[in-house]
Amino acid sequence: TLSSGRKSHCYADWRIVNDVYTLLELADFIIAFADDHKLNPDTFYGVPASATKIALVTQLQHTQTCSGYRRGSHVLAMGREKPKDYGNPLHRNFIGIPRGRTIVLENAVTTGNSLMGTIDLLRKNEVHVVAAVSLTDRMEKRDDGSTVEEATTRLNVPYYSMSNLYDLLPLACRRSKPSELVIRSIEQEFQQYGVKPLLTLRSI
Repeated sequence: TLSSGRKSHCYADWRIVNDVYTLLELADFIIAFADDHKLNPDTFYGVPASATKIALVTQLQHTQTCSGYRRGSHVLAMGREKPKDYGNPLHRNFIGIPRGRTIVLENAVTTGNSLMGTIDLLRKNEVHVVAAVSLTDRMEKRDDGSTVEEATTRLNVPYYSMSNLYDLLPLACRRSKPSELVIRSIEQEFQQYGVKPLLTLRSI
């Protein structure tokens, strides 16, 4: 069961990456991706819980190479999955609020509801969100028929994905050799929700 509530036979889970070497390597890929798209962030901020870890690692890697990096120049921002019901309003949702040009990171998106909610909360707290980046886009339509990219565009936030299931599923099938039932179920899922037809996986 995905966070969107949908059932699926395929799952992209970046949270299981706990090896420090791999996390640092992934952070370098994210920074390079941001550089390639000329996003010029001051802060990488993860959707609470799902992308918090990789956003913190990426922010630490990124800031140390920034011109003007010094004491007080950058923040390490983290959001709470559930807000506190007491204390300073800024601290109820954040353990360090993002500052400057902020990229919102998400591990994997289906409907993008968590991503949209995070962008909305940041804007309510006057955070300048310059882009939303997902590590993997499942390439499924939202409940209203729109894509995640279309939904973020309505918020005037550019959206980018570093990978998607149309590219990853063939590789996963070659490696895992799933049963005919699983392949058929995945094809049916993309027939119902996919942003475009999924090429057959049976020949892989």
